[in-house]
Amino acid sequence: MRTSPTAGTTAAGRRRRIGAAFAAAAALALAGFGTAVQADAATAAPAKATWAKTPCATPKHKGELACNSLRVTGGLTAFQKQQAADGITPKASTPSGYGPSDLQSAYGLTSAAASKGAGETIAIVDAYNDPNAEADLAKYRSYYGLSACTKASGCFKQVSQTGSTTSLPTSDAGWSEEISLDLDMASAICPNCNILLVEAKSATMANLGTAVNEAVTLGAKYVSNSYGGSESSSDTSYDTSYFKHPGVAITVSAGDEGYGAEYPAASQYVTSVGGTALSKASTTRGWSESVWNTSSTEGTGSGCSAYDAKPSWQTDTGCAKRTIADVSAVADPATGVSVYDSYGVTAGFYTFGGTSASSPIIAGVYALAGTPSSGSYPAKFPYAKAGTSALNDVTSGSNGSCGGSYLCTARSGYDGPTGVGTPEGVSAFTG
Repeated sequence: MRTSPTAGTTAAGRRRRIGAAFAAAAALALAGFGTAVQADAATAAPAKATWAKTPCATPKHKGELACNSLRVTGGLTAFQKQQAADGITPKASTPSGYGPSDLQSAYGLTSAAASKGAGETIAIVDAYNDPNAEADLAKYRSYYGLSACTKASGCFKQVSQTGSTTSLPTSDAGWSEEISLDLDMASAICPNCNILLVEAKSATMANLGTAVNEAVTLGAKYVSNSYGGSESSSDTSYDTSYFKHPGVAITVSAGDEGYGAEYPAASQYVTSVGGTALSKASTTRGWSESVWNTSSTEGTGSGCSAYDAKPSWQTDTGCAKRTIADVSAVADPATGVSVYDSYGVTAGFYTFGGTSASSPIIAGVYALAGTPSSGSYPAKFPYAKAGTSALNDVTSGSNGSCGGSYLCTARSGYDGPTGVGTPEGVSAFTG
């Protein structure tokens, strides 16, 4: 497993960023940044957002993988700052992160989200059980005016890694936060899609991989995975056991610890999804993006795999094996997304970041694009549209030290942190 920064190291870095505005942010953090304090946030000093890793980002047991999510604990997010600039005063219980209309606008998906996705199923693979998954999803979708997606209607299904709807894994509050994030992002991008939540009995690769296989067995053509860990010599066998599913778009978050390869993002059979910072801009697009990078130990993952073979559609020359990532989407907690969660926390809206957000976003884009062609590996689809208007080329920022090479530094065209770019509509995700 990759080593996570200690709480002290992370806190110190944040203190340097917050500076004179620390007191205002700290007051929010002590209150848990729940919904009741968000109205005060809009009138407080413009403290930078602060956040912490969700509990599942630190594995409880040896051999388990980590989720790739972070939850905002204080300060003002990009969404709130934009509200303030627009003269909007948020009410108590108002979300503090980007919602469906923001994300659809940012990625050119407004029309597709309204008209496409019916009959498609996005699978979310996570560990342990979220007993409030259906209820929390209903709260999110109702607030944002999305159609209901319930078990009774057949839109939402929650199963174990063996497909059971009644014998689910042990409940876990940390992984429940991750599950809420994943379900809400799939809903935000493809509100007409069905959602299949497959819960592994633990966060080992064997159990999560079994859950991936079950998702495919149950008919999902789009499978999102928001977890990862250190590469190992076993990865090539995991590839063929769990991720080699032609005709299925399998997305995997690239990691949250900055430059360095993770698995299963390094699998040659998946779409590896990096992370960006996303903000409103006075441009034709209306948005701007850069590489998500908080510090030397926090930011989007990228890099050169030590074990996995390079897929034929990757032609970069600085890495002889598989390069991470393929594409990207918003992941910076400071420009984070709105999520509703209630299990193990005060029920309400929270703001999340991490590449756990970007993976289900891209899975949703694939679902809007339609069923992948038989026998295809959808990771290759965006490469055919590299450099065109079908993708937003992210050209600024770095996620670590790699001698200034494209493996950790954004540039025109392909680069490690953001791949060939972020979606601008769905045409780069069909094939």
